[in-house]
Amino acid sequence: MTALVTPPLADAVRDETSLRRFLAGLPGVDQVGAEGRAAGLFTRSIKKDAKLWALDTAISMIDLTTLEGADTPGKIRSLCAKGLRPDPADPSCPPVAAICVYPDLVAECREHLGGGTVKIASVATAFPSGRASMSTKLADVGEAVAAGADEIDMVIDRGAFLSGRYLQTYEEIVAIKEASGAAHLKVILETGELSTLDNVRRASWLALLAGADFIKTSTGKVQPAATPPVAVVMLEAVRDFALSTGQHRGVKLAGGIRAAKDAIRYLVLVKEIAGDEWLTADLFRFGASGLLNDLLMQRTTQQTGVYSGPDYFTVD
Repeated sequence: MTALVTPPLADAVRDETSLRRFLAGLPGVDQVGAEGRAAGLFTRSIKKDAKLWALDTAISMIDLTTLEGADTPGKIRSLCAKGLRPDPADPSCPPVAAICVYPDLVAECREHLGGGTVKIASVATAFPSGRASMSTKLADVGEAVAAGADEIDMVIDRGAFLSGRYLQTYEEIVAIKEASGAAHLKVILETGELSTLDNVRRASWLALLAGADFIKTSTGKVQPAATPPVAVVMLEAVRDFALSTGQHRGVKLAGGIRAAKDAIRYLVLVKEIAGDEWLTADLFRFGASGLLNDLLMQRTTQQTGVYSGPDYFTVD
């Protein structure tokens, strides 16, 4: 466990100097230690009777995503149907957590999902680059919220952050949070561009201080995306933030997670680092388009003892 951050945290964001001092004062990340801890937890075996629970839990944590230029209303309709009933032959299979789309397709999602338990997440703020004026980013968020988005996924200005303009990055997140209204805000750090785990820790804390409901690894457009050491650092951040403030914020891992066995390994990291409280879709998500089918195949195998091939489920 990292050393707890000493309150009051409100002083940390008083001005640029205070924020810089606060972020520089966070405990440094032992990269070798983080990699070793992640590797150790990744090798932990799961008992057979817990695997079905883990597969269902992972399915319920998925933000089923399509972020392609060729997206169509028809594809969104199919994705919504799959999110609601991932395995049409088995009503006991849980729905996913959310459908994640571009802002102009939120209304299409709302029409097909209605007001059920599956949320609508929308990437905004000039996703995936984040290169746009603040007025454009706010308009992007406003469009998604007005169309019915429950959750906004914003990407930070990595140029500002890496240049040390921390207060600018903080204030941008605060403004987007305000524009999101009742919608939950997920703040994408794009960890593959942050270079070091120390930067991942600083960006995580900066986003949490600014009001992020979730911190998220990646847009999925940059590699490396989600990695076990990055997950360790981000889970430590939300855990320590909760210990310091009593406020529970979530983590979303996105980009490159395609195998059920890896999703289960990440659940082990969540349990061992953040704790059992985070083993819920309210506090942990997978951002994935390719992961769901492997989870469904492994689930069917666990239930029937017979391996079902990839053709058994629809391709997203």
